[in-house]
Amino acid sequence: MQAIILAAGMGKRLKALTAGNTKCMVKVNGVTLVERALTQLDELGLSRIVIVAGYQSQNLRDYVATLDVATPIEWRLNPFYDKTNNIYSLSLATDALEEDDTLLLESDIIFEEGVLRDLVEDPRPTLALVDKYESWMDGTVVKLDEDDDIVAFVPGKKFRFTDVDDYYKTVNIYKFSKEFSRTHYVPFLEAYVKALGNNEYYEQVLRVIMHLDDSELKAKRLSGQLWYEIDDAQDLDIAESMFLSSDDEQLYRFEERYGGYWRYPALIDFCYLVNPYFPPKRLLDEMRASFDTLVTQYPSGMRVNSLLAAKNFNVEQQRIVVGNGAAELIKSLVGTLTGTVGFVRPTFEEYPNRYVRDRSVSFVPQTDDFSYTADDVMAFFADKDLQALVLINPDNPSGAYMPKEDVLRLAAWCGERGIRLIYDESFADFADEPDNSLLDDAILAANPTLVVVKSISKSYGVPGVRLGIAASADTDLISFIKHDVAIWNINSFGEFFLQIAEKYKGDYRKALDGLRSARAEFAAQLEQIPGLRVLPSQANYLMVELVNGASSRRLAKRLLAERSILIKDLSKKIERDGRQFIRVAVRTREDNAVLISALRDLLSKEL
Repeated sequence: MQAIILAAGMGKRLKALTAGNTKCMVKVNGVTLVERALTQLDELGLSRIVIVAGYQSQNLRDYVATLDVATPIEWRLNPFYDKTNNIYSLSLATDALEEDDTLLLESDIIFEEGVLRDLVEDPRPTLALVDKYESWMDGTVVKLDEDDDIVAFVPGKKFRFTDVDDYYKTVNIYKFSKEFSRTHYVPFLEAYVKALGNNEYYEQVLRVIMHLDDSELKAKRLSGQLWYEIDDAQDLDIAESMFLSSDDEQLYRFEERYGGYWRYPALIDFCYLVNPYFPPKRLLDEMRASFDTLVTQYPSGMRVNSLLAAKNFNVEQQRIVVGNGAAELIKSLVGTLTGTVGFVRPTFEEYPNRYVRDRSVSFVPQTDDFSYTADDVMAFFADKDLQALVLINPDNPSGAYMPKEDVLRLAAWCGERGIRLIYDESFADFADEPDNSLLDDAILAANPTLVVVKSISKSYGVPGVRLGIAASADTDLISFIKHDVAIWNINSFGEFFLQIAEKYKGDYRKALDGLRSARAEFAAQLEQIPGLRVLPSQANYLMVELVNGASSRRLAKRLLAERSILIKDLSKKIERDGRQFIRVAVRTREDNAVLISALRDLLSKEL
């Protein structure tokens, strides 16, 4: 068996990275794509490797000559790389295709160790490597039947988003038997080029061959192995985070992304917190039906969006402001403070990180489960001369919860002392206590120093539309925030969600019941794993202590590296007598079961 690598392209979308070198010489974590591919091919005992070069071909040849590759390397030159597509590059190696079984791969992909060997050892002679379609993928997709026959090649122009559940993406790695090349592929390629020219793609030939009764071409489905195609700087950044050899560095790189994990195949995110049971399909369908309008039209300004929020949360329009996520409102709100501010910690760090440390005072509950009462908070801060007090309820990451009656006592205490109480109830809807929200005109009027903040992203499961609200009877404060943020601070999708959300209140109540049930079941399952202690939580996440000496950091690293599971390591957030904690989101029962299985396995070994 031999290999053919197509490496003639210019890689223009990588800009400065390919100004003086071909795309396959771009480095991923310090190793060029071509070195990585050649090293993996070299382990297969191939008869030769044929590289079709074009752009910066001499640089590529000189570089490859420096690599420690035992397999003989032959070269083909595409002098028209800037005027042709890869069908012409492959046509320059048709003589090689007919001489031996061939692994065909493009030079801009990175893939996990073992992928090529699995392809070689598969007894089927002619295979297209494919992976289940994900939203980050681009290019040719295929449809398969139950026997792995390719029933349709779907080029980009024929792609239908309504059919994505049936699509598999070609990985641009193939195995051709020499008989297939001699009797099918090469003759059809030559005819295709003659009829349509050189500015085409070699996969178009496979699309034609697929219609033959004896095409021989089968699909080989990946089963979780990692790969990525690198076309631009963002692709390179993602590929580097996926293929880091250091588990420490990989976890750090994932943590610093703060989202966007839909770009990673098979990753299950137990770190970031949303409601997995809402929105319902019908709500999403309603948003899809208005997609074209929402993309092409301006959203309303602050006045209209405040009116929508007021309608949804039953407060007066002048008392509520809508934010591009709660984070935008937190920044503006904390920016109004100049005096001493009290925090209860550990907590959601967005608030204390927005304020100066030397004017911050933190109450750290000393209870074993990080719980605290209104009396605890009032006793600690009684002599602190606060301008403001921040309370997240349920708190993050502990899930500790203060009942509504106690929160109202704390609000009254703050009011008597002229302390602004910034009360974040982003997770309160998940608590077992009914009707616990302070988003109520009567409550706001009775507590003029109270400001209620709520992240709609977290409770309603729509972080992508970026919505949050703040409400207070202090209309001067609300007016200031409205003028402090941009007039078009939320997009049309966020506005439309606020417009239609009220129709789905029944679905929302059912979703919250589903989350509470899943939380109780998840907590019970975690408790059954030796070495884990689950803290009581009223939120959509659980804080879990590792009680048998395991390291939370090592556990987080291994879950990510070995199981593609991301959790929140709390070792930097909580320092208490060397105790180790993690936080895990409550997801669907299916996802929760995956984490339970992974934890049971990993914690049975030394961490």
